[in-house]
Amino acid sequence: MGILRTIIWVLLTAILVIFAMANWIPVTVTIWPGQVLDTKLPVLILAAFLIGSVPMWIALRTTRWSMKRRLDASERQAADLRALANRPVEVTPPTPVNDVPPAPTDLFSTDKP
Repeated sequence: MGILRTIIWVLLTAILVIFAMANWIPVTVTIWPGQVLDTKLPVLILAAFLIGSVPMWIALRTTRWSMKRRLDASERQAADLRALANRPVEVTPPTPVNDVPPAPTDLFSTDKP
């Protein structure tokens, strides 16, 4: 997979270098009325590309950072729950249950004031 990525980057770089050499002409850009910039066409294209891609790259990195933090917190919580589920259970002897119902005479007090 790494060699395929390297081949793609080399081809893309070669195409960009050929494009830049073929279009190395000066262009005039009016920034504001009264302000004119003379630059080469590939430099202008590169600047426009960076102006568009850098904010999106920053947004991507912040989203990945946030998602990585959330994933790490979830993994820690899952590990804690696994440890809690796998802990040894203490066996206590069962308590005796009194299944004998009370006698009807025990329900009412016989003490008279």
